Amino acid sequence: MNAEDVDAQPNVANASVRTDADADGDATDGVDATEATDTPHVEPLTTTYERLRHSTDAAELHEFARRPLPDRGEQAAFSRATALLEAVAGNPHTPEEDRVFLASTMPFPNVLVKLSEDPSAVVRQAVAANIDDKNWLVGRLTKDDTPAVRDEALRNKRTSWKMRLEGAQDPEMDVDTLDFLSRLGAELEPDANVVLSSMVRRAVALNPNASQEILERLSADSSDEVVHAARRRLGQ
Repeated sequence: MNAEDVDAQPNVANASVRTDADADGDATDGVDATEATDTPHVEPLTTTYERLRHSTDAAELHEFARRPLPDRGEQAAFSRATALLEAVAGNPHTPEEDRVFLASTMPFPNVLVKLSEDPSAVVRQAVAANIDDKNWLVGRLTKDDTPAVRDEALRNKRTSWKMRLEGAQDPEMDVDTLDFLSRLGAELEPDANVVLSSMVRRAVALNPNASQEILERLSADSSDEVVHAARRRLGQ
């Protein structure tokens, strides 16, 4: 039974117990009741998704990007909205500031994956800083072609220790990020795994880009292995 059959059924049942006079007098009421049960047309999800994915209307894309999400309790509406955000996020005609907004605020992997492949480094950097990233996604961004994106990913708490260790070993790593990595398990994230964090600090001490200040600080580290590596670099 389709929606029109359902709407019509109550009128048919009522008609069976009405007199002819009642039917003549209630004709207008019957039209009103039918109109009251009409629901607004909702475009199929796949149709809307494809339209937004290929849209060149920046104003429409902006509106979808900034539209408040339905309550999670409204499961169908919420799922639809997040699916459409994926289409908006993957469309290069969506204004960059809106893509940065989505990259910074959205917790949904399907949206963030799209944005992690964005041609704009600013957008990818916003994804790298998002603490709702899955560790595999932020880990992938530690290998980005743009240093600012890699650095931001290494600072994200979702980054695995394996990725942090590889970053600390990278001979092209910038001194600011090495400084950050050299503090992990000490001033930063003091509750971090002792062995893993000391491995990262030791790798920093052995990195040719580690500054004098970093090496001097690590030469007084709580880990003997880190101290030995730093002092060897200092020629002590």
